[in-house]
Amino acid sequence: MTNATVIRFLALALLWGGSFTLIKVSLEGLSPAQLVLARLALGALVLAVIAAVRQVGLPRGGTVWGHLTGAALFGQVLPFLLLSYGERSAGAGVAGVLIGATPLLTLTIAYAALSAERATARKVVGLLIGFAGIVVVLAPWREAPGSLGGEIACFGAAVSYAISFVYVRRFLSPRGLAPLSLAAGQLLVAVVLQALASPLLEWGTVRLTSRVLVSIVLLGVLSTGLAYVLYFRLIGDIGATSASAVNYVVPVAAVGVGVLFLSEPVTWNLLVGGLIVLAGMAYAEKRLTRRPAAAEIPPARRGTA
Repeated sequence: MTNATVIRFLALALLWGGSFTLIKVSLEGLSPAQLVLARLALGALVLAVIAAVRQVGLPRGGTVWGHLTGAALFGQVLPFLLLSYGERSAGAGVAGVLIGATPLLTLTIAYAALSAERATARKVVGLLIGFAGIVVVLAPWREAPGSLGGEIACFGAAVSYAISFVYVRRFLSPRGLAPLSLAAGQLLVAVVLQALASPLLEWGTVRLTSRVLVSIVLLGVLSTGLAYVLYFRLIGDIGATSASAVNYVVPVAAVGVGVLFLSEPVTWNLLVGGLIVLAGMAYAEKRLTRRPAAAEIPPARRGTA
């Protein structure tokens, strides 16, 4: 990697890893529904402006927009809501580690939904290792049901992300849409879906302190909008497989930012469970035995927050 590529890689890991802390802070003044709507609106605005500047048009055709609706539901609306509700009781670092399991969940769902995916012995072993790590992170033996409920919600967000990636791979990737066009269209649909759902969800009094305002702007503009552009630039620089390695750094960044800005405790089960999840993912993807091919093109973005 060149120095510029390394900087982009680390910046993306920080944007996605830091998003969990930004969610936590934003919840001090916004309800989950308000937070998700603001985050999506800011992210969609950023991508729409960038698409206009680069003269990239939005997708066309009713079928495509129908599939974009499914992708937005599972890729943005549901996981963003689950994370927001979950982080009311779960820590930002824990949320980041659980979301870090998304690639493993994607492999699992792909086995069932995509005929081209084969459940090799290596992948099965990697999945079992990864899910053992998730159990350690969740630590169901603790006497903290409120925290456990929040962590399960965060894990549900990872499941939703995984469903969205498989959905995009099955119904949208074969259409050859430009990545920026796909991302902008998906976020625009997500804004509409969240706006329709918000009246049915909790809608408390908004308390916009400077701390909350800065957090939601950073979350929407950087971690939701510009992060997409940065990720696709990385794919162009080093290929999809190498770019997806950011998933290994995001949980570390999530824990580090949570400790630095929220003084969150780092428990033994978080560290051990997180390492087990990463080891399982590395084994399943053969990162422990070979260097990735640089020219692979991705079916969908594999890491998010």
